[in-house]
Amino acid sequence: MTRPLHILTLSTLFPNAESPNFGIFVERQTAELASRPKATVTVINPIGIPPPPFSGLRPYRALAALPDHEQWRGLNVHRPRFTLIPKFGGARNPARIARAILPLIQKLHEEKPFDLIDAEFFYPDGPAAMRLSKALDIPFTVKARGADIHYWGNDPKCLPQILSAAEKASGLLTVSRALRQDMKALGMDGDKITVHYTGLDQKKFKPVDRLKAKQEQRVTGPLFICVGALIVRKNQALVIEAMTSFPEATLMLAGTGDQEKAYRSLADSLGVKHRIRFLGNVPHDKLPALVAAADIAILPSKSEGLANAWVEALSCGTPIIISEAGGARELVRSDIAGRIVEQHSPAIVEAIKAILADPPSQDEVRATVRHFSWKNNGDALIKLFTGIVENNSA
Repeated sequence: MTRPLHILTLSTLFPNAESPNFGIFVERQTAELASRPKATVTVINPIGIPPPPFSGLRPYRALAALPDHEQWRGLNVHRPRFTLIPKFGGARNPARIARAILPLIQKLHEEKPFDLIDAEFFYPDGPAAMRLSKALDIPFTVKARGADIHYWGNDPKCLPQILSAAEKASGLLTVSRALRQDMKALGMDGDKITVHYTGLDQKKFKPVDRLKAKQEQRVTGPLFICVGALIVRKNQALVIEAMTSFPEATLMLAGTGDQEKAYRSLADSLGVKHRIRFLGNVPHDKLPALVAAADIAILPSKSEGLANAWVEALSCGTPIIISEAGGARELVRSDIAGRIVEQHSPAIVEAIKAILADPPSQDEVRATVRHFSWKNNGDALIKLFTGIVENNSA
């Protein structure tokens, strides 16, 4: 094409003033795409608000107060609202989203036509994009990231919508080869699926003088970090249990979630609460210093696609201990990168002991992810999107 592509990025996962880290990886990918001369991007971030009286609860009240349209960190972002039925309305969310945002998208399309819809999460974004694609008569793509396949793909009311979107999409993307296999197992056409690895800011996530960094954190012994929401799927309870075997160690938990109270109680009952730091939601720009200071990043999730936290830790020269989830073996190909363990605390303990006894050099660890970058991520998107639009126009 002689003119830039005009991309509509549809994402229910996207940061906002209330949750600045929510979907930060989508924001970074979109910012890279928007920085290219070959593309302009408009972000549609649907916000779900339940009917009264639930809409008056704090999280929804704060979301309702967000601006409908803003320049968010240099990106043109619209945040239209749709009716959300908490816990019970998941199967109808794609239709509700499409219905609520179609007037806005039609208006924007008349002002400056879109060439393609880029749905950034398979559910509910994919089936919503399918409806919008039909209304605007333009192609769409869908990206799978992990929970959208592993959780929603197991819901009998949602799976048919996921498969329908996969069939009608002009292209499918996934964050790992392992997740591609899971998508095929659900019934998707493997020939349509492109593995699209996450990007990485290697200038920010880089090794530091670890001893000095630990001193700045007031840590003298081993330092471990878990980055991720404090939820059952992320399995931080196993790491807390493992701390009983390392009386000189400190654990940092970066994230919040519905298991925080339970994890604090667990740490107290095991007698390790004084060595566990609940950091809350750490701004993404402040994460590199914490991750680089740690001797090991431990992330034994029950399921993943290919976690950004894995890649960022390795880029900091910090080896990882992770479970056999998603694209784990696409990153941990040797003991330099870390260990893949069973999902129980004794396995984590043994892996920690092995790494502390013979720690790999920070530069060697970093080299395991040298091919990850936002430039490579953006190059792959531009190539895919351009090919789809040109084929659709032929």
